[in-house]
Amino acid sequence: MLNHYLERWFKLEAHGTTIKTECIAGLTTFAAMSYILVVNPGILGLSGMPVAGLITVTALAACIGTLLMAAMTNYPIALAPGMGLNAFFAYTICMTRDIPWDAALGIVFWNGVLFLLLTLTGIRTKVAEAIPAELKIGVQCGIGLFIAFIGLKNAGLVVDHPATFVTLGDLSDPAVLLALAGILFTIVMVMKKVTGGILLSIVLLTAVGAFIPTESGTLTPTPDAIIGMPEPISDTFFAMDIWYPIAHFSQTWDLIFALMFVNMFDTIGTLIGVSRRANLLTPSGKLPKIGSAMTADATASIAGAALGTSPVTSYVESAAGASAGGRTGLTAIVVALCFVAALFLTPLMKVIPLMATTPALLMVGILMMDSIRQLDFDDVGALATASVALLAMPLTFSISEGIALGFITYVGVMMGTGRYRHVSAITYALAVVFLLRYIFDLK
Repeated sequence: MLNHYLERWFKLEAHGTTIKTECIAGLTTFAAMSYILVVNPGILGLSGMPVAGLITVTALAACIGTLLMAAMTNYPIALAPGMGLNAFFAYTICMTRDIPWDAALGIVFWNGVLFLLLTLTGIRTKVAEAIPAELKIGVQCGIGLFIAFIGLKNAGLVVDHPATFVTLGDLSDPAVLLALAGILFTIVMVMKKVTGGILLSIVLLTAVGAFIPTESGTLTPTPDAIIGMPEPISDTFFAMDIWYPIAHFSQTWDLIFALMFVNMFDTIGTLIGVSRRANLLTPSGKLPKIGSAMTADATASIAGAALGTSPVTSYVESAAGASAGGRTGLTAIVVALCFVAALFLTPLMKVIPLMATTPALLMVGILMMDSIRQLDFDDVGALATASVALLAMPLTFSISEGIALGFITYVGVMMGTGRYRHVSAITYALAVVFLLRYIFDLK
């Protein structure tokens, strides 16, 4: 009976797959992306959010988003709070702009609403086509460097310096050395295509940390239990302040746009990449249900804001499940169930030290640099645009500043070289708005 229902709903035979294959693919995807259960609470906690319950929030947001994708598209694609987007939430919105975390959740909410409206009206396609490719590449790579830099900072491998701003950390510190060893281990695991290699590095560093003494005990404290009930999310559930972004629009509009920009292009890239691996694209290279997939993504971000997390987006790690044979939404259903099951391991996840997440952050950052090879290095203008966006993000500690400077650089280069007719009206408008923001200090 169950087999008949699953076949009818997911059309397994038509996609050339089986229940067993889909389950294995789902477990593979979960193993590849489960590090977010540890990394996301660690990053969001820096924003001032109540730490208790963030693991639960992360898992529930991933579960809801993944179920939405399965129901609306029947694709083997999983969702969770996005890397880079969570860093933008904590470091740029809350820590740099000094916006309260509940107001930041309101910004996430409006980002999701804008994303959803653009998708439902079809304007999304026009916006996507209007943004120059070199800027998209620069933004993605810049976010990668930003995430990697945060990882190095969290581990103490990079520290502040009064003369040079940053310098190498204390390599005589056992915790710093352990993080460095974890980075090398993770790189090797990923190169050897070990499923869940990033998660394995977190587990190993946490275990070794239990033997490294600190002033308060050990680097990894002893957990109270192995299995327990999930932490309540009452502190963040519907705590978002959706009126703050409206009342302070001049201070928040660029943040909403930056989130939407990154979320949109990250989602499009992930959807196409994973779908290609799962043989879901048409002969012309298009994804049949991309509108529904983007709608699921945008809706998941709105739900995530209500729960209390940064924007939810499609995960490129879904490609691991596609490589294992995942072809339908049943793969995504299995991933969602795994996130629910992981909630009962919260006592173990709570003792994982921030240092143990460094290899995950660095590896994700490295993988995001992959798109740099798509850049035309013979075009100095394109190289300049991408480089400004790429360098500005880690150096200003802000994704939105990188995007703004990238737009201004691109338009300036195109106008200066007489290629102004090749610039879209949307790009011109955004460059002017960003420039005026800097001139009049509208932050």
